[in-house]
Amino acid sequence: MTLYLTERTDPDDVENGAKSGLIKALKLYPAGATTNSQSGVKDIEKTYPVIERMSEIGLPLLVHGEVTDPDVDIFDREAVFIEKVLHPLRQRFPALKVVMEHVTTSHGVDYVRGATGHLGATITTHHLIINRNTMLVGGIRPHYYCLPIAKRESHRLALVEAATSGDSRFFLGTDSAPHLDRAKETACGCAGVFSAPNTMSCLAQVFENQNALERLEGFTSLNGAKFYGMAPNKTRIRLKRQSTPIVQDDKLETPDGPLTIFDPGFELFWHVEQDAS
Repeated sequence: MTLYLTERTDPDDVENGAKSGLIKALKLYPAGATTNSQSGVKDIEKTYPVIERMSEIGLPLLVHGEVTDPDVDIFDREAVFIEKVLHPLRQRFPALKVVMEHVTTSHGVDYVRGATGHLGATITTHHLIINRNTMLVGGIRPHYYCLPIAKRESHRLALVEAATSGDSRFFLGTDSAPHLDRAKETACGCAGVFSAPNTMSCLAQVFENQNALERLEGFTSLNGAKFYGMAPNKTRIRLKRQSTPIVQDDKLETPDGPLTIFDPGFELFWHVEQDAS
């Protein structure tokens, strides 16, 4: 389980949960940064007692790396977070294990690569594929709206290079968000991309395009486990390339209404098969 860090979280509760084996990490959401972050942190200093204890016991802190200052442009929130929040935090607690979740910029990639100590970053499937033009050019496409928001093409290319490089500090965090169409297709739609049904097919295509298929398993299945000090999942899947494109559903029907499945904008050829071996 991952705990939601608040300004009222008790350090003793955190340590007891970690010792029991139930708690593997804490998640830092700046208040208002993304969906369901209303109870997040407004004053990072109020969490220092918890973070100090986490640093002492080796419990990772997972950060949604954006500031929520209304004066900061939404496309700059990650870079400003690194400069004003994350870097000072890591200087104060150099032994703290930190994961920058869903990194979206070349600034984030460069920060991880230039850092010493325990720092990693997750990258989503959709941020490897879309840029802000995908969402905005020719009309607003709400099913590509997510937080952290998609950035320029130069940032997407930096993410692809990092994910496919074999650097074990980068690993998958899908951030798949199953919001109903009626919550997305509205005057004030919620953020999130629903990629769970086709994530592996999409990723296989991205890695094949980079001639890096041999690094796909590390990115999706091994690097994260290594960072957390956990054994890899014993269950396996097999990816098989078809000669013709996969016919995939556009929607997932639910009792509460349809969900739109992530459209990568290109044909998918990699089919996922379960493999018990």
